Amino acid sequence: MKFWRLSATLALALMIGTHSTAPAQAADAKPVVETYADIAHAMYEDSLITAETLKAAVSALVARPSRVNLIRARAAWIAARQPYQQSEGYRFGNAIVDDWEGKVNAWPLDEGLIDYVAASYGKQSDENPYFTANIIANKTLKLGGKTIDASKITPALLSGTLQEIDGVESNVATGYHAIEFLLWGQDLNGTGPGAGNRPHTDFDPANCTGGNCERRAQYLTAATELLISDLKDIVAAWAPGGAARKAVTADPAKGVAAMVKGIGSLSYGELAGERIKLGLMLHDPEEEHDCFSDNTQNSHYYDQLGMIAIYRGHYARIDGTLVKGPSLKDLVAAKAAGVAGKIDAALEATQARMQVMKDTADRRIMAYDQMIGSGNAAGNKIIQDVVDGLVAQAKAIELAMAPLGLSGIEFEGSDSLDDPSKVGK
Repeated sequence: MKFWRLSATLALALMIGTHSTAPAQAADAKPVVETYADIAHAMYEDSLITAETLKAAVSALVARPSRVNLIRARAAWIAARQPYQQSEGYRFGNAIVDDWEGKVNAWPLDEGLIDYVAASYGKQSDENPYFTANIIANKTLKLGGKTIDASKITPALLSGTLQEIDGVESNVATGYHAIEFLLWGQDLNGTGPGAGNRPHTDFDPANCTGGNCERRAQYLTAATELLISDLKDIVAAWAPGGAARKAVTADPAKGVAAMVKGIGSLSYGELAGERIKLGLMLHDPEEEHDCFSDNTQNSHYYDQLGMIAIYRGHYARIDGTLVKGPSLKDLVAAKAAGVAGKIDAALEATQARMQVMKDTADRRIMAYDQMIGSGNAAGNKIIQDVVDGLVAQAKAIELAMAPLGLSGIEFEGSDSLDDPSKVGK
């Protein structure tokens, strides 16, 4: 992964993971990082609550397979994405989150690992021996003389054996996107209208389509239970006394550096680059983040809302209550009011562009995968505007480094932004 290096003019005394700031700055930062930790705990707790609602909907679908129960499970999945996506600003700057995140939000995935796929998917991959392993259809898997017992699909099998099996990152067996694929199935529409259209009978042993309906229900249940377990772990990590909270509050200057690196990296390399610009350059719906459900506009939009919440120290919980307190914005404004204003303006401008993207898709004018399609000038512009807004936003966040006394921080980059000639090679 390439990195976007900060300009030399910002090279001051503080390296990420160390600090040489005066005690007054550390004291100013302390309540800011406390708010940061409180918001993290609230976001992950909301993610857990909505995942538990998803689990109830999945249980209803498995017990009583019907079109209505499938639609309800899909709606619960989409609702569960909202608080989780807002938490992604905690990645990149927090090692505990980075080490954990792949369990719940790894993408893209080779769906042939999990279940049946259309012939257009292909039969083999030079990079992935498990490209069409089809766990649901096969109670044993073999590779290089090794036999894996998959006779019972359990959370332990998914997380301990199958997730990124053989060291291949696209062997995603767990998390939101595995569940998404099971609920929607493949989106075979390319950049045309329509999402995945798995029938509810794929979960109905009495009227089974797709074969192996009991095992498919077993997989969906296990993956959802595992998601809840993983979210409980991260909630505990940010609770009072938790390891992630301690890591940012024990050294407030390091906590501030984590905040800046997190929202800067998500803005630039991850969101503007890997999740958006790359798909636009390739006009490839396989690069769409929530590709099975056509929920990508919301995925990106809530990432942006989360970054705003982190910067401003103000998060609206799913029950309507607010978590708020001294913020990174306050810290920047106290040292460089003009810089704080530029960051605020950039955040607002990007949110407005995200809103256009979201409204266009939500109103069924044009889905996200249609927007990135080749020859769609109007749709391409909507997406490029979002990319441009995110890049400008990252550059505005970069300006906060000097007044905060930070240096040595590298925002994650992307070839799609930094070296487009390498894309597709």
